[in-house]
Amino acid sequence: MKLDTGKEGLAAVYREYELTVLEYLFSVDEGAGSGRVWKWVNEESDWSLAGNTISRASVIFFLNRLVDEGLLDWRDATGKGGHHRLYEMKMNRQEFAKAVIGKFVRKLREIKDQEEVEYDSPFFNISENELSPF
Repeated sequence: MKLDTGKEGLAAVYREYELTVLEYLFSVDEGAGSGRVWKWVNEESDWSLAGNTISRASVIFFLNRLVDEGLLDWRDATGKGGHHRLYEMKMNRQEFAKAVIGKFVRKLREIKDQEEVEYDSPFFNISENELSPF
């Protein structure tokens, strides 16, 4: 994850197509395969209606990165072509945002401690219990 301080909200962390993928995943209850996600992002989303497209590989890499970061679940499913992953959100949008914030807070604490920086801020006093476990 990278933080772009010139942008607001989750757009400070995710690219436009990634936000579009997240929008879709938050809207489905049963999970979705990468093909279905890719199709919605490229053919049905507001982002695609504005003339944008993204490769299926980019969508798959993003989905797998979210899995690796503990922000997304997947389950194995069989179908046309054999086994494939169905991706499912582990949390609602607010919990997801909290998990992303928690990752940054933990990293900033690590930098502060590693560099032995004295920094008195309530931000660094947030307990681990208040941060998302992801």
